[in-house]
Amino acid sequence: MPEPAAKDLQAKVLTVSDGVAAGTREDRSGRALAERLRAGGYVVVEQRVSADGVDAVADVLRVLTAGFAGLVVTTGGTGFGPRDLTPEGTRAVIEREAPGLAEAMRRASDADGRGFGMLSRGVCGVVGTALVCNLPGSSSGAVECLESVLPVLPHALDLLAGGRPH
Repeated sequence: MPEPAAKDLQAKVLTVSDGVAAGTREDRSGRALAERLRAGGYVVVEQRVSADGVDAVADVLRVLTAGFAGLVVTTGGTGFGPRDLTPEGTRAVIEREAPGLAEAMRRASDADGRGFGMLSRGVCGVVGTALVCNLPGSSSGAVECLESVLPVLPHALDLLAGGRPH
């Protein structure tokens, strides 16, 4: 079975931020990710915002992944702050982790030599036919991490949809 055509690639973007949820902060990273996904051939079918916190993130991810065959990226809440609980909320929802994707994103964010990638606690994993990837909250970090895994995502999504491209 061939790789999915660009028109078949769907994505959803979830911004996790107390400030954005409260309307006191602009959602730059969510917008940047949606733009990059569109440029990469994805149809961004939904963008949402969630407050920080395990339950808040898990609840929205359950809604976003229910019956969805595509990519769900989150931005924000992957660091060491007391409210940075996106990975915990994601783990409450995913069925299987995809550690290679998270590791590739950490390596990509360390490429500048400053080593901040190792501070990301983001995880990636599968919920049914959806693939969830946690990205950093900064616009540049989120896009940089997404770009590091973008080339393999169509293949992963094809496999999740039942394709047998091997």
